[in-house]
Amino acid sequence: MTRQAARQQHSRRNAARAVAAGAVTAAALGLAPLAHAATPAPPAAPTAAGVSAAHEAAASPATLGTLSRFFARDGAVAAAKAQPRIEGATVPVYTLSPEFVAGKNGAPVATLEFLASKAVSADGRKASVWTARSGGDWKVVNIATGDDETRYAAEGQRKLSGGTVFREPQIDAWYVQRGERVLPLDDDAVRAVGAQGTTLDGYRARVHKAYGDKLPGSAYAKKGEAGGYGQEPAAAAEQQAAPAPQGGSGPLTTASAAAAGGTALLLGAGAVVARRRLRRR
Repeated sequence: MTRQAARQQHSRRNAARAVAAGAVTAAALGLAPLAHAATPAPPAAPTAAGVSAAHEAAASPATLGTLSRFFARDGAVAAAKAQPRIEGATVPVYTLSPEFVAGKNGAPVATLEFLASKAVSADGRKASVWTARSGGDWKVVNIATGDDETRYAAEGQRKLSGGTVFREPQIDAWYVQRGERVLPLDDDAVRAVGAQGTTLDGYRARVHKAYGDKLPGSAYAKKGEAGGYGQEPAAAAEQQAAPAPQGGSGPLTTASAAAAGGTALLLGAGAVVARRRLRRR
């Protein structure tokens, strides 16, 4: 064997050892190594008819009556003078997908959880009205303080037009993803992926390491730790309920509750309003 051939063989052996060492490290963490996956298709979007129906539910007289009481709950304005209105478009709200976390090839980064509309009171305060499909109809399932959902949807489109704006509920972070890029939309996301964002593969590796052993059906979820994947203890939230609109929508669906990720309390059939958790800073 020539000296050059020997060096090439030695290099191949070192490369093989490095690959094996990486697999052992991943195994030690209890996670399978993730291979590069093709860019996933965008998540399924709601139909135009669905968005229109959700907007109508958010702007209905019953919902506006509930919003009046919601804005009046702390005495800042009388319910009769709150004069709430629905402002702007109703937007889809997407949440980090368990299939993406698991590394399933082709899985979209996020899945549709509910639709949100921005409500504004006469004194300028804002709230987010959540609507979800229930029994064939779009119904109001929650109202939360602030306008995170519609605000980040607009910011994401300004930052990366045509991308999917989604939330990682475990750390209350908002991102926009298009193609191979994931960009941050708030401080929590910047702390997670940096100000310049990361690649889709890089983001997949991060969430797989963080949550891969906490997915539905895992030992972590079966033990009830933090409610399982995608949920946080309700004690982290500040809640205040108000009566549901007439012919109320009932409680949040399981999917919508997971999307809340601690920002709002899962309420019973008698109430649909909750205050958003104070953001960690």
